[in-house]
Amino acid sequence: MKCIIGLGNPGLRYQETRHNIGFMVIEKLSQKLDIPVKGAKFHGLYGERVYKGEKIILLQPLTYMNNSGRSVAELMRFYKLELEDLLVIYDDLDLEIGQVRFREKGSSGGHNGMKSIIEFLGSNEFSRLRLGIGRPVYNQIDYVLSKFSASERKVIDLVLDHAVAGTLSFIDQGISRTMSQFNKTLQIETT
Repeated sequence: MKCIIGLGNPGLRYQETRHNIGFMVIEKLSQKLDIPVKGAKFHGLYGERVYKGEKIILLQPLTYMNNSGRSVAELMRFYKLELEDLLVIYDDLDLEIGQVRFREKGSSGGHNGMKSIIEFLGSNEFSRLRLGIGRPVYNQIDYVLSKFSASERKVIDLVLDHAVAGTLSFIDQGISRTMSQFNKTLQIETT
C-alpha cells in the first residue's frame, strides 16, 4: 500500500497558488490513475484504488497547511501504514521554479505543513517530493499565496507532469531509484 499526500489549502482563494502545488500534483495523479479524490475522510479529500496490484491512496488534507499532520496521522493510523509507504508532496521556497527533489527523509526545512506532519507522526523518516517555487523578493506569505505568472506556469506544467511520473516511479520502484532518475531542474527550451 502506498499513500501519496499533496499539501495545500482548501478553497477557491488558494486554488492554483504556489502553496497549493501539492494539491495540483494530486489532481493530475488522480486523472492519470483514474482515482477520484472526492471522499471526505481523515479531515481531507481522498481516493483509493488498486494500481498494478497495490492499493494506492491519494489525500489532500483540508486542515489548512499548518495543521496537515492531523489529517496525515489519522489516515496513517486508520490504514496502519508504515512510514516507508508515505510520500508527501509540497512547495519549497529554497528551490527555484522548475527544481524537483525527491528525498528519503529530512527536516521540515521551515515548511509549516511538514513541521505539522513531523510533529504528528513523531518522525521525519518518510519520503517527500519538494517542488521549487522560488524565493520571493517581497512578503513571503503574499508570495506563497500568489498564482504563478504565465511564463512560470509553462515550467510548472512540465513540473507537474514530471512529478506525476516520479510519483509513479516511487510507487513502482521505491524512493532510491526515483531520486536518481527524477531529481532535476526543468525549464522551457528557448530556441
